[in-house]
Amino acid sequence: MILITILFLILTGCILTHSQLSLFYASAGLELWFKKMIPSLLPFMILSGIMVRLQLTEKISMLIYPLIKPLFRVRKNVCYCMLIGFLCGFPMGARTVAELYGQGGLNQREASYLLAFCNNIGPVYFCSFALPLLGRRLVLPYLFGMYGIPLLYGLILRYTVFRCLDLTLCKSTVQAFPVFQAPVQEGGLLLKRIFPRRKELHACSKETRGSRLLLALDESIRASIQGILTLGGYMILFNLMNLLPHILLGHSMPLLAPALEITGGLSMLGTALPLYSLLMLSFGGLCCIAQTYSSIRDTGLSTGAYVFHKVLLTLLNGGFYLLWYLIRPISFLC
Repeated sequence: MILITILFLILTGCILTHSQLSLFYASAGLELWFKKMIPSLLPFMILSGIMVRLQLTEKISMLIYPLIKPLFRVRKNVCYCMLIGFLCGFPMGARTVAELYGQGGLNQREASYLLAFCNNIGPVYFCSFALPLLGRRLVLPYLFGMYGIPLLYGLILRYTVFRCLDLTLCKSTVQAFPVFQAPVQEGGLLLKRIFPRRKELHACSKETRGSRLLLALDESIRASIQGILTLGGYMILFNLMNLLPHILLGHSMPLLAPALEITGGLSMLGTALPLYSLLMLSFGGLCCIAQTYSSIRDTGLSTGAYVFHKVLLTLLNGGFYLLWYLIRPISFLC
């Protein structure tokens, strides 16, 4: 803790003494957040939050559940988190797990299992930004390294570390509709007075559903805006940390930049050291770890376990690229 305090005191001093340089790095982080993260993440955050609050996740997951269930033997909510985690990218995987866990849709073992492999770089970001920036022509080998390796890792975990995953239904903390308890009385007149007519009950149900939808929308937008603002703060801070090596060495340190914040770091490296960039994409960088911590900090789930699995996945990805080089060196990193 003392070292961290000293580090941030030094960073504060550097900002005061090198204002133009600090403005450059901070604005770089802000621009990346505004142009890349908000358009690609915020809509998914709002829609996913609505589905979690309205308890629609099991219905959405039916799209891929027939394929996932025989292999992974998991419930529909787990399948939904896998879908969001692999399609939407950092930090939506962790955020969705935290929201469903908080709503009672996941138990602790399921949430820990999902965090081990379902919080990766999004495919839209990877294919439209990362691969063109790295100058790679092939697509399928890199897609397998980025998403096939975590999927296989999750399958292995399911039958080893998490082989005793509890498949019983979790008790939901949200009740969809109020339950009417009828007093046992004789005579139809009394029952008519106690219970509303069918049309009135139907209108009440429609009003209740409309209120729940508006409430879910409002809560989801508020939570999503708070989450995207937090993400922006992390991106600005970790990009700003590039200021320290720049001042100490007299120039920027591109090798360190992706380990701090992946988007800004890739922009600094460009086409140089593509293998290193690909491994850093698998790891995510310290900024993504901080974002994940921000998403799960109130759940009791372990950030240390998450980092451990990310390191293992990065090593496995490195093994895949080594195997590719040994088998097909002519096409390696093309």
